Amino acid sequence: MPEYKNALIIGAGPGLSASLARQCAKKGMTVSLAARNIEKLADICAETDAAAYACDASNERDVESLFSALDEEGRTPDLLIFNAGYYTRGSLTELDAAEVKKTLVLGAYGAFLAAQNAAKRMLPAGKGGMLFTGASASVKGYANSSPFAMGKFALRGLCQSLARELAPQGIHVAHFVIDGMIRAPERGDAYADPDRTLDPDAIAQTYLAVAEQDCSAWTWEVELRPSTETF
Repeated sequence: MPEYKNALIIGAGPGLSASLARQCAKKGMTVSLAARNIEKLADICAETDAAAYACDASNERDVESLFSALDEEGRTPDLLIFNAGYYTRGSLTELDAAEVKKTLVLGAYGAFLAAQNAAKRMLPAGKGGMLFTGASASVKGYANSSPFAMGKFALRGLCQSLARELAPQGIHVAHFVIDGMIRAPERGDAYADPDRTLDPDAIAQTYLAVAEQDCSAWTWEVELRPSTETF
C-alpha cells in the first residue's frame, strides 16, 4: 500500500475538495490547495493546516509557478487531485463561444498542465498518484450541455492515456465518474436531499481508497452514484 506525503488539490473549494483535504490530512499528508480565489479556502485551511495558493489551472505559467513554489517549500506533491472545472449550458445556437472555450480549456487543458508538471516530479521517484474528477458527462452527453460533455470526454481520454503510459512507471492514474449531484445544501433543496445526492465525505473516502490500492490491483476508473440514481 503506497504512503503519500504531500497532496495537492487543484480547483479547491468548500465542497468535495474540502472533504478531500480532510481525508488527506487524516492520513497524515501535508495538504496544498490551489484555486483562483483562495479567500474561500480560509476555513478548510484552518481545519486541515493546509496552505492555499492562487492559481488559474488553465494558465501554463500559473501552473508551473505553483509547482515551483511547492518544490521550494518542501511540498512537492506525490498525490495530485484535479478537481477543477467550469460549466456552461444552453442550446447549440445560443451558446457563447468564449464560455465554451473556457469550459474546455479549464477542464481538459488544465488537467493536462497539472498532470505534466506532476509527472515531471513523480517519474524520477518512480511513484505517485493522480486522481481526476469526472462526471456523468464523461461518458454520456446530455442535451443543452455539449460544452461540459466535450470537456469531460476530453478529460476521460487524457486519464485513460495517462494511466496506460504512467502505470508501468509506478504512477497510479485514476478517473472518477461522479454520476449525480454532490450534496451541498447551500445550493438549494435539490442538493440537500440525502437520498438523492452523493455525500462528499463518502466520495473522498473512495478517492483515497483507490489511491492506496496495491499496485497488483490498480483501477483506472470508478463510477460513483447514489443508490437512487438511474444508470
